Amino acid sequence: MLSNREGQRVPNVTFRTRQNNQWMNVTTNDLFAGKTVIVFSLPGAFTPTCSSTHLPGYNDLAKVFQENGVDDIICISVNDAFVMNEWAKSQEADNLTLIPDGNGEFTDGMGMLVDKADLGFGQRSWRYSMLVKDGVIEKMFIEPQVPGDPFEVSDAETMLNYINPQAAKPKCVSLFAKVGCPYCARAKEMLNEHEIDYEEIVLGKDVTTRSLRAVTGGATTVPQVFIDGKLVGGSEALADYLARV
Repeated sequence: MLSNREGQRVPNVTFRTRQNNQWMNVTTNDLFAGKTVIVFSLPGAFTPTCSSTHLPGYNDLAKVFQENGVDDIICISVNDAFVMNEWAKSQEADNLTLIPDGNGEFTDGMGMLVDKADLGFGQRSWRYSMLVKDGVIEKMFIEPQVPGDPFEVSDAETMLNYINPQAAKPKCVSLFAKVGCPYCARAKEMLNEHEIDYEEIVLGKDVTTRSLRAVTGGATTVPQVFIDGKLVGGSEALADYLARV
């Protein structure tokens, strides 16, 4: 039975990390002392749910968490430092701190070390999240103990709802662009001026013109901006949109 450790201190552990191609010891005191920190832990880097939903969710809402008093968001997994660093790069997880619990000491101390030998994983972390204030666990969200890899309560939205149910969430913005396009540069400049984060999708690199036509209903020019799933249009349409909000 996985136990809820609310009100207890996090385990005292030293993590072996790699920073600037050098080994660096990081302690739990370094990570938690005097800070409000969100921790989410998962079975493994590069695995499907972890890469598609769990980590991106926290990365996308990082600024909102910061606006609501969170100093850092830490992802802990029973993986080595090299794997965690490469995963951070591939996920462009610039808003998060990824910590390797290679020996599973922190996870074991949390009572969350589980056997996933049936998958060839060995000992890994059960999926959970927690809010930690000055090293003391205030709140934990532990996934239900059912077969498989449940992902129901340790997500970023659940944590944000606990911290502040009224918190304003960022808009989901995608920008189809092309290298060297001045209108695309203007659209990106406008989004940056309004401090709106966006995903840039480069025509000819990330997608084809056929894909652009398919998602826009026939458009062949760039930029094409989508906000919260709705097509806004080119740079002039974006200017009009931003003038109204």
